[in-house]
Amino acid sequence: MAKMINHTKVTEFLLLGLSDDPSVQTLVAVFFLLAYLAALLGNGLISFLITCDPHLHAPMYFLLKNLSFIDLCFISTTVPNFVLNSLTGRDIISFMGCIFQVFLFISFASAEMAILTVMSYDRYVAICHPLHYEVIMHRAVCVKMAVAVYLSAGLSGTMHTIATFSTGFSSNEIHCFFCDIPQLLLISEPKVNITEMSVTVLTASTSLICFVCILYSYVHIFSAVLRVSSKDGRSKALSTCLPHLAVVTLFISTGAVAYLKPTSDQLSTADIILSVFYNVVPPSMNPIIYSLRNKDLKMSLGKMLGIIAFKST
Repeated sequence: MAKMINHTKVTEFLLLGLSDDPSVQTLVAVFFLLAYLAALLGNGLISFLITCDPHLHAPMYFLLKNLSFIDLCFISTTVPNFVLNSLTGRDIISFMGCIFQVFLFISFASAEMAILTVMSYDRYVAICHPLHYEVIMHRAVCVKMAVAVYLSAGLSGTMHTIATFSTGFSSNEIHCFFCDIPQLLLISEPKVNITEMSVTVLTASTSLICFVCILYSYVHIFSAVLRVSSKDGRSKALSTCLPHLAVVTLFISTGAVAYLKPTSDQLSTADIILSVFYNVVPPSMNPIIYSLRNKDLKMSLGKMLGIIAFKST
């Protein structure tokens, strides 16, 4: 049973992790560590290639570089702390640390949703209006879109953080591996946080609008692709768009289920699977999904490895 305490005395929270079994907790931590290292390597490599190769200074790669940065920040908000706690046997996070983690987690999750929406618009313009692409998606527009992504994400994170911590807490035990808002609401006092519910409705509505925009873009994209007579043209367009659509679907579906389903005091197997897919899989898989079928990125990587190999001889 959670320890009942006065909310004014809460100075730290206990993160109870994903399992009561220490061996299972350690095994999950090792998996998370490997996924984090993969995300660090993949996203870092994409950012490095796009920054260093002038041939990749195009709108699509500018947005991809921002996605890589957001993915790195997103997974770094929760996973390193969980791995460290699991391997050292610690389960404590300070009150201010929890506030900071909630703000960063929601901010980067919102930024991920926003940048994926912008990327779908970029693909829509490139495929449906290729002759006007450079006029519509010029650098100034891309920079403004990126600024809007980060400003809106920061606003979302601020609203959720203020709403979540506007009430007290009846316990300091969080049944999760990070400061997750649904689990924090379970120990809030009073139980029903009207302010956070209102913010959730607002952000859920915004996310729904983004999702509709993404669907609208892809309906037109696939319609245009089907009209392309060249088999190579269709293949190239689909290889660019289908991975993007897969990432969007995975991120939105798991995030929606994780935050909109009823919460319980104990994590179920479904909760654990959702936490993995929502927190770990998209940032880890995005570099693979976006680079395996991208000839420009593979050519840039090949040139970089060639230079390294040449200098080492």
